[in-house]
Amino acid sequence: MDWDVVLDPLLTTALLLVAIAFSACSGLLIALLGLQRVFSIAPCLDAAPELDPPDTSLCVVIPAYNEADNIGQCLSSVLASDPPCSDWQVLVVDDDSTDVTAERATLAAAEHNVAQPPFELIGAGPRPAGERWVGKNWACTRAMDQVRSHWVLFIDADVRLQPAALRRALAQAIREQADLFSLAPRLGCGCLAEWMVQPIMASLLGLGFPIEATNDPASEVAFAAGPFMLFRRSAYEAIGGHRALASEVVEDLALARGIKGGGFRLRYLLGLDAVDLRMYADLPSLWEGWTKNWLIGLDRDVGKALGAAAVVVLMFSIPWLLLPSALVLLWLLPQLSLWWLILLGLSLLGIGQQLALRFWQRQRFDVPLTYWWLMGAGGLLLGAIGPVSVWRTLTGRGWTWKGRQLA
Repeated sequence: MDWDVVLDPLLTTALLLVAIAFSACSGLLIALLGLQRVFSIAPCLDAAPELDPPDTSLCVVIPAYNEADNIGQCLSSVLASDPPCSDWQVLVVDDDSTDVTAERATLAAAEHNVAQPPFELIGAGPRPAGERWVGKNWACTRAMDQVRSHWVLFIDADVRLQPAALRRALAQAIREQADLFSLAPRLGCGCLAEWMVQPIMASLLGLGFPIEATNDPASEVAFAAGPFMLFRRSAYEAIGGHRALASEVVEDLALARGIKGGGFRLRYLLGLDAVDLRMYADLPSLWEGWTKNWLIGLDRDVGKALGAAAVVVLMFSIPWLLLPSALVLLWLLPQLSLWWLILLGLSLLGIGQQLALRFWQRQRFDVPLTYWWLMGAGGLLLGAIGPVSVWRTLTGRGWTWKGRQLA
């Protein structure tokens, strides 16, 4: 056999695989360094103030649609909060749920002294015929029909607040003269699908969303985290609130842009020690949620959405796929053993970098190393979410949230 003829394409293949593995390692190194930089300069929520709560008013609004599994713990954490101001109340809006969300909210409130703070549960009622309302925009709009406080905080039902979170956020928002004060929560994991995907998504969100530019009044960049959005009510009403963006699927970005575009002050900070978020209970809800948001979160740019999915596969899945390949090729084709050893080393390096990333997340966010070795599978799952999100968003087919059509 003429080994020169055989080795030429094999050598080309070896060089290509080594280049791919090197790219994966380079991407992971850039991610690690980028996260370290972002979180070293990102503004954080201040500690609880020692002064008495300010003489102002606040309404905490929790829109809830089929949140029977979440609303009890969420509401309990809010009602157990340290008083954030002299006058505050909690309002849960049942968005025409088909489960026992309302009953669970009532039960949770009954376990507390509902007089302090005052608690109310209202029904959003059916959405207006002939109008397109998506997500929580209708429930939030209905809530605002009866909110008269100086400040209004919108949180999601899958949020859990630390006792001092409200007081810390309101005090800092007042001190910094914010019109919208939003906190990035700490992402929690429970089911296997979340452990596969959420640590990767937390890294992507940390790298991809511009905390620095958002907090720069001279920049047009605007971002906010939907699970925790504290508004000065006058500014919220000035931009039209949720009513002005009834058909917006990602309403938090639209509200942030409205605040900044309207000349108001936007503050976006890390609230990782104050706000916890458990987004999905299982794989189907995770799949529905991220395919809903992926393309829109990347500015509806199809190229960017597909490219980001491909980069995730490259960084998190490729090292795991190349590791057994390198071992098999080293055994079958010892003629190129040097290249297969390089490929093996790069694959191990990439996997080690993923472990280092999880160690960093554990130290920075207190996220356990649980199932860290499934990050490769998580990368494949996110790689599939990207194109599916593009297809669903552009066609409207299967583009839902909790079964409600978004198109």
